[in-house]
Amino acid sequence: MRSVNLVAALTFSLYAAFAAAGPLPEPASDIPLAKAGGTETAVFAGGCFWGVEAVFENLKGVSKAVSGYAGGKTASPSYEQVSSGMTGHAESVKVTYDPSRISYGTLLKVFFQIAHDPTELNRQGPDVGTQYRSAIFYASPEQERIAKAYIAQLQAAKAFRRPIVTEVSPLKAFYDAEAYHQDYLVRNPTQPYIVFNDLPKLAALKRELPNLYTGK
Repeated sequence: MRSVNLVAALTFSLYAAFAAAGPLPEPASDIPLAKAGGTETAVFAGGCFWGVEAVFENLKGVSKAVSGYAGGKTASPSYEQVSSGMTGHAESVKVTYDPSRISYGTLLKVFFQIAHDPTELNRQGPDVGTQYRSAIFYASPEQERIAKAYIAQLQAAKAFRRPIVTEVSPLKAFYDAEAYHQDYLVRNPTQPYIVFNDLPKLAALKRELPNLYTGK
């Protein structure tokens, strides 16, 4: 269960804004934009999926972002099971995007710069447990190569004040979360957790990467 400690949430939202030492560089290794439209998917975990989903839903070139569970062994887990920390799953988001409009490397940049703090181990701000870990679940060898290369690039550039702890693992399965978790930020914009932790992410996306922000 995610924390409702508002002091901790506010502290995290302020800390996260200063997690990176500065604007992140573009990935040196990436997949060139496709010549024709299509669909690809990418799966990321970065703490509570509400905010991560909202960030990716507001990116140009992204058609859909779905909250769910990945990285564990339990089939079709419930939120309560994942929240126990016993399933091995992480709260994750499956992103469907058009590779002719946005690249996988750009999604990675947004993930590291805006969606979460990749230097926190097995937690994200007020939420603690392996279910809130930072992870990239790759669907192809190319996604694995680009993700690992970008992490190495960021580490070498000392882009963050602390080491990146993001896990890079193969995507074995993705299970959609319950309906009430989908588009949670859109439907609950005044919920305190959303106000302190997730709305600042959208503000950062609009401020730092305006060319990618759709403003949905």
